[in-house]
Amino acid sequence: MRRGRSGVSRRAVLWAAAGVGVGVAATPMVASAQAQAESARRAGLAEQAISVRHLRPVWGLPGTLLGVTAWPPSPLEEVFEEWNYWFQAHLVDCAVDAALRAPAAERRDRVAAIVRGIRARNLTGWTNQYYDDMAWLLLALERADRTLGVEFADGIHDLRAALDEGWDPAVGAMRWRVGSEYYNSCTNASTGIALARLGDLSRATQLADFLDTRLRANNSGLIVDGVHEPGSQVEPAVYTYNQGATIGLETELATRTGASEQRRRATALIAATGTGMTKNGVIVGAGGGDGGLFMGVLARYLALAAITLGDTTAARIVHASAQSAWAHRADMNGLPLFGADWSEQASVPDQPENPLHLSNGRTAASANPARDLSVQLSGWMLLEADHQLTAAGL
Repeated sequence: MRRGRSGVSRRAVLWAAAGVGVGVAATPMVASAQAQAESARRAGLAEQAISVRHLRPVWGLPGTLLGVTAWPPSPLEEVFEEWNYWFQAHLVDCAVDAALRAPAAERRDRVAAIVRGIRARNLTGWTNQYYDDMAWLLLALERADRTLGVEFADGIHDLRAALDEGWDPAVGAMRWRVGSEYYNSCTNASTGIALARLGDLSRATQLADFLDTRLRANNSGLIVDGVHEPGSQVEPAVYTYNQGATIGLETELATRTGASEQRRRATALIAATGTGMTKNGVIVGAGGGDGGLFMGVLARYLALAAITLGDTTAARIVHASAQSAWAHRADMNGLPLFGADWSEQASVPDQPENPLHLSNGRTAASANPARDLSVQLSGWMLLEADHQLTAAGL
């Protein structure tokens, strides 16, 4: 593992926080020092809340950390008998956000410790059976390396190789998991972002074209969940994170290639998302468990589009969602606890529940979804995105 880079400009930090490394940023206005300080304070409190409630060493191993899947944790959750790979991947990404917002050696070290925790708990290597999970972790590792100098080259290599195996040339898309004939938007969009950042713009463009031609709903302009092959049976459900990841992919390609078609698609999907996936301008909730992360993923990639493409609709959605989530948070010992719906008051879980279980690759929600790590990660991700936009004057 290599870590430590210094001497980067403020503009470079903002670009890195958004996730991109090349291109032309939107021309920002200068935010007031007070607004920047307040947005940073809120993001810092969300960071601290997860650190206090969720982060634990893995089985006592030094230099490792993971997030328990729920708080208060059950005894089995406390020792990571149950865990969730893709929650931890987004935990890494949020820890990178924090290290870019407030650079410090301990924050870089924490990023590395979480990555080591994932590798230790995963037991057999870096990979699992789900290509979307692996794409999320690859995105987090690439970003940690590029922006912080926290390097796990073997992880990036193994995950990239695994994603290559998930490509189905007959369909022109990524499978959801090993052996599956389901081609879902989340896997294809997250893989496309990772490949674009790793320099494979050709394959990333193929994945974007698949999403646009096969999974975009004509009536709403939103991206549906996926398609089964053979037979072209479409799963018509729409989820916030699928819009977010697809916006992220089109934004990456627009930024890196200058293609007007990718910019057009990103702008159109942002507009459709504002119409169909917000309520009073606030991103709609999707419950706990896996759904708890959906809102945060959308917020992350809306912020990317706002910073790199200058999309004002994207910025408005992020800011409105952050204001609402903060207004409806519960306060526990001075630290925020977010609800699964940012438009409704969060309630405090008062005791452990039965452990969260995976079923068919999905994690169920707690009875009170505010207990779930996924829900709290979404809140943290949102407030980091809000701060990035505020700091950029957007």
